Amino acid sequence: MYAGAADPWDLAGRWYEQRKYALTVAALPRRRYRRAFEPGCSVGVLTGLLAERCDAVLAADRVPAAVEAAARRNRDRSHVEVRTMAVPDEWPEETFDLIVLSELLYYFDDATLREVLQRTVDSLEPGGTLVTVHWDHPVEDHLRTGTQLAPLLTGLDGLAPVARLDDADFVLHTFTRRLPDGSAVPAPAAAEGLV
Repeated sequence: MYAGAADPWDLAGRWYEQRKYALTVAALPRRRYRRAFEPGCSVGVLTGLLAERCDAVLAADRVPAAVEAAARRNRDRSHVEVRTMAVPDEWPEETFDLIVLSELLYYFDDATLREVLQRTVDSLEPGGTLVTVHWDHPVEDHLRTGTQLAPLLTGLDGLAPVARLDDADFVLHTFTRRLPDGSAVPAPAAAEGLV
């Protein structure tokens, strides 16, 4: 698809995508993150939005043309690194306080999906945030919809739910990794002493 168009889904131009990205970033429970990982970054539109909230962003895609486009789009952001990586076989050694899985998980078969989710939880620091957002309409290349992914995500050990949005077109989840004592991270209002 990238051979025929630099941005095959018009991620930078479509209102649908702009709205979804805005909701994705709005669902982050913390104002600032130290280091984010965004596998499946495509052309790097969401990457740029994450860069505004993160000290460092590692974005990755398995398609070299997408990596080149994402690197070009974010070239003025020195704290953004874009790598060619095919997850889960290639996975960064680092840990992260934010991982974003956007429009990615429905491509994986059962075994690969389990591995991706386990690597995600293992790479997420205690107190860190996981955000997932997935198209919720059947597509021939997708093995699941956002609704079908939901129970797999909510069943992950070590994560506490923060928010869920069932949009007409996508399903968005936000989780935090439980603290070492098993407790959940305080919600934003509690963290600011409002409750």
